[in-house]
Amino acid sequence: MAFDLSETLVVGISATALFDLEEADQLFREKLEESPETAIKEYRKYMLKREEKTLDPGTGLPLVKALLRLNKHQGDGKPPLTEVVIMSRNSPETGVRVLNTIRELDLDISRSAFTAGEDVTDYLEAFDIDLFLTTDFKDAQYVIDSQVCAAALLEKPPTNSSELSDEQVRIAFDGDAVIFSEESEIIYQKEGLEAFHKAEDEAKDIPLEEGPYADLLKKLSKLQNRLPMRVEYSPVRIALVTSRNSPAEMRVIKTLREWGVYVDEAFFLGGLPKHEILEAFKPHIFFDDQKVHLENTAKSIHAGLVPYQTNSELSIDENTKIEITRMD
Repeated sequence: MAFDLSETLVVGISATALFDLEEADQLFREKLEESPETAIKEYRKYMLKREEKTLDPGTGLPLVKALLRLNKHQGDGKPPLTEVVIMSRNSPETGVRVLNTIRELDLDISRSAFTAGEDVTDYLEAFDIDLFLTTDFKDAQYVIDSQVCAAALLEKPPTNSSELSDEQVRIAFDGDAVIFSEESEIIYQKEGLEAFHKAEDEAKDIPLEEGPYADLLKKLSKLQNRLPMRVEYSPVRIALVTSRNSPAEMRVIKTLREWGVYVDEAFFLGGLPKHEILEAFKPHIFFDDQKVHLENTAKSIHAGLVPYQTNSELSIDENTKIEITRMD
């Protein structure tokens, strides 16, 4: 039976992004110092002994729960609005604890890939993944470099997050180098704020180029259109939270209009901190490309880091520890 998922938002998520497996991963890393064989043996023993014990929530769980709840609006005979796929390096045997927790929480997840240590990223296209959430930097970097889909490296679960409702899906995005390309940010880095504002004002009628999350944003827009209510009352609520300000905001608004994308809320902060705005918006997840912007935010907000492509001019040189000061 063939499945058409062209209008379904498909999220692939690693087991460690969905649930808290930090203790098990720490054990594996420690035993790996002895030998790979020892690490695999001890990890397997650990997981089998605890396979009936429910895992604690990971950073991605609130988003997954809210996305899956959208399917209550699915029309008869229509493809699902959303689908979630578990992408795990566990073996099927050690993945039983993950599957048991999914059943315990009554999550409507029916598809999974357990690869016993092999790369899960090889299977993203086969599952029609639109967004891949992981706690493994190399996996996130590979997906961003290959441009298979949007990807994010999830921060640790926030320590003092407020309770999030499952009745809405609330997603917040940074702008440049996330939704939009990094071309404008490069001008800012090389030539400064005045040159950036001048260039954006002169190009206000020219749509920005697409960034790594443009396709995801457009898929979310399709999802909004499939819901049985006006977009203003949609349970899918999208916010743009950017350090851009006047006169650089007009190009953003016109670009979204050109793409046919509806954004519920937009915040042009002009360099003000983002975390207070995000705490008020209460997103299930916030995507940003700058670690520095997530340091405070991730303490109370579920957040994901969007890596730059490896060959990007905005990449941080890890050898010399050059820090990039960003507008956005």
